[in-house]
Parts: sequence; structure tokens; C-alpha cells
Amino acid sequence: MLSDIKVKSAKAKAKPYKLNDGQGLYLQVAANGGKWWRFKYRFDDKEKLISLGTYPEISLGDARVRRDDARKQVANGIDPGEVRKAQKAARGQVENSFEVIAREWHEKFSPRWTPVHAETTIKRLERDAFPWIGERPIAEIKAPELLTVLRRVESRGALETAHRVKSICGQVFRYAVATGRAERDCSSDLKGALPPAAKTHLAALTDPKDVAALLRAIDGYVGSFVVKCALQLAGMFFVRPGELRNAEWAEFDLEAGIWSIPAEKMKMRQPHIVPLSRQAVEVLQSLQPLTGRSKYVFPSPRTNQRPMSNNAILAALRRMGYGTDEMTGHGFRAMARTILDEVLHVRPEYIEHQLAHAVRDPNGRAYNRTAHLDERRKMMQLWSDYLDEIKAGAKILPFQKMAG
Repeated sequence: MLSDIKVKSAKAKAKPYKLNDGQGLYLQVAANGGKWWRFKYRFDDKEKLISLGTYPEISLGDARVRRDDARKQVANGIDPGEVRKAQKAARGQVENSFEVIAREWHEKFSPRWTPVHAETTIKRLERDAFPWIGERPIAEIKAPELLTVLRRVESRGALETAHRVKSICGQVFRYAVATGRAERDCSSDLKGALPPAAKTHLAALTDPKDVAALLRAIDGYVGSFVVKCALQLAGMFFVRPGELRNAEWAEFDLEAGIWSIPAEKMKMRQPHIVPLSRQAVEVLQSLQPLTGRSKYVFPSPRTNQRPMSNNAILAALRRMGYGTDEMTGHGFRAMARTILDEVLHVRPEYIEHQLAHAVRDPNGRAYNRTAHLDERRKMMQLWSDYLDEIKAGAKILPFQKMAG
């Protein structure tokens, strides 16, 4: 039998050699000095061999315990080698399960998304996919199994969500294919399997007469002054609701008339510039004494460490009598886009840039954030002036086409 001293002092030789401990256990010493524990046994009249680990990670005492366990398996008609294979396959199934790969995919790509999109995506997976296919090896999931998952979502009246879950799962499957853990994206076989989701448009006022009434209602709003200012600026800026409510004072240069939104706050993950009209600067200056010490321009009424609720503007619109089918926080964007194009006749590319939509040059390259900045500055002032005109009750006539 071996001893700890003998195992420790075993030196490499020109060729690999063995040091026997008995009952099938031996230490194999490689030419490079590496030491491996091996167990040799017979099963079904065949000589077989398994590894019990390396020294010094596995001590002599540990190797003997592992040998004794393997001998008991043989005595009970169990092949230790087959047990090893089954355990390895089980570990591989866990490592390559849908949930493990989906979370890996999410962790890799979510830094490029907005926080809201990242959170919504993982919650959809946790609620609608993981409970049913999370533990399944991703390579074994077929289209009918995925369809059953989507039907559960559809059955609760959430057809649009079912389509979104299908899209998310498709991205996970394609990631698994790219990383060598699946053969194909089975979600592609489900084209047409779900009824098409009805396209819905967020409510918006686009008739100048209706917009004028809304602007007067905002000026007469008797709720929170912070919310009132947010409503006024929502009309002037026409940014996304999340971009507005998360605005920070450090992003504004009132003297230069610029709001610089960092990339991580934008849907397209690109920095964005909002030129400030004279009217927008006046609203911000009136708000600064109240919230200027806060990080956020529109802080929560409960704590200035968080921005106001994403429902604040929506609730204010409801309080002013505008229903869900009339106007939403997102509707200020559609309102500006329609009137700037159809009434003020501003060039569409200026509008699209200011909406932070993906706009490309003739060579297919994305414009940078300063593209057409002078023209956009003129447009934003023109827009604020127009809002003042119709709010004051001036006769609503199309403006002349903007120069350039």
C-alpha cells in the first residue's frame, strides 16, 4: 500500500509509471510530473478504467474513499463508468438549459438596452417561459413545445405579449446556435402559428384646435407644479416619457440652450441633443428654485432621490379630462411629428432626428447626434412659437415652409 510520503515524493521519469495501492487503485505519474488517481475494475467480464482525480487536489485518503465507493457499485451490479457518464450528461443538461442560456444572453446584451427594456425582457421570460421550459436542455426543445408555452400566454388574453415572448425566445435560441449549444432556432417554425396581434397606436391629439385646448388645460392645471412643468415641456420637447421624467439638471446647459441626454437613457443607445427654445428655458428657470437641489428635474414627491412616477403625466392628463383614447404621454411625440410635417412643413429628416429615430445618410451610416443641429434649433423655436400662437387663440393657419 502507498503512503502519503511516497505519493508526495514520487518523481517524474522518462516514461509514465504506476504506483499501486491495492484493490484496483493506483497512482499514475506522467513524464511531466503530473499525478492521476486511477481505478481499474472488471464489469461484465471486461476490464475497465476510470479516473478518480489528480494529486494533490485528491489526497491518498480521498482516492481510497472514491475507490471503495466504486467497488460497492460494482458489487451491486452498477458500472461506475456508466454512472460517471450519466452524471456528466446531467451536468451538461443543467449548464445548457434554456434558463441558463437565456440569462447568459440577457446578461451579455442587456447593457446595450434601456433599463426598462432589460427589466421587461427578463420578467417576461421569468413569468412566461422559465416555469415551463427553463430546465429543459435547449437543444431538445422543439417547436410544438414552445408553441404550448405561447398558447398559455395567449389564453389569458395577452396575444401581443405572446408574440413578444416568441421573439425573445427566438433571440435566445439563435444565441444558443451561435455558441454551439443548439442546432437551430425552433421559433422560426412557428411563423403564422399565432394569430396576428392587432396593431395599436398610442392616443394623440393632432388637430391644432384640439392641441390648443390641451395647452390651455395644461396652463390651468391645479395639481403639482412639477407635473405642470413636465406637461409643458413634454409638448415642447416631444421626447419619450421615460427620457423626460429621468431628466437630470446636470444634463442641461440653460445658457447654451442645450439638453444633452446620455446614450444609456435613450432607446437607441445613442446620445441625443434637445435644443431648448426660449419658452423651454423659461419653464426650466421657473422650476429650478424648487427642484434645482435635486438630481432630477422632476423628482418624486416622496423623495428627490428618484424621478417622478412614469404614471404622473398620464394621471395628470386623466385629471384634466383626457381619456386613454384621446391623449397619452407618448402622444406628444405624434402630435409634434404630425403638425411639424403637415402644418409647419418642416423637412422630415429634421423631425426624425429630433425624435431620436434611426436616420441614415445615403451611404447607410447613422447620423451623429449633432446632425442638422442648427436647423433643429430653429425648428424647436418655431414649434414653441407655434404652440404659443394657437394657445393664445390666434387664427390657426399653416406657417410658411421653414427656410432650408
